[in-house]
Amino acid sequence: MITLTLLHPIKSTPIQSWKFDNESVIRIGRATDNNVVLYSAVVSRHHVELRRAGLQWKIINLGTNGTYMKGSPITQVTAEDGVIFSLARSGPQIQIHLAKYQSKISSDLQKLEFEMRLPDRDGDTVTAEDVTKPIPLPQTSLEPELAKKGYPS
Repeated sequence: MITLTLLHPIKSTPIQSWKFDNESVIRIGRATDNNVVLYSAVVSRHHVELRRAGLQWKIINLGTNGTYMKGSPITQVTAEDGVIFSLARSGPQIQIHLAKYQSKISSDLQKLEFEMRLPDRDGDTVTAEDVTKPIPLPQTSLEPELAKKGYPS
């Protein structure tokens, strides 16, 4: 789930919010076919798209007056929980709130990418490096018979 909150231009307090549960693309702009419609002269008809990319959201500028974060223009950035962006330099400001479980899952997956730890039979830790090592197979009673028939051991 993602929540978008329109902030007051001076006080930065919430004015209006929109919640989306299952959308993969959220469109923001002045046109009435957008998911979020903002009536402001500096907002383009199709100004910004938020696109889900796996567990993350991308903020993509489409507007002719630009989309800004912390005063700098953006083309495309990954959204983080609590981030604020503005449509045009002095236009409406929107804050993004990501579901807490989504942020937690994303954080946990990132940790797993760096190091995988599994307990082995003795309770010791097995690292990702250990997992990639070849495992020696136990010798079986068939190996001498197979060797006689010309199979490599």
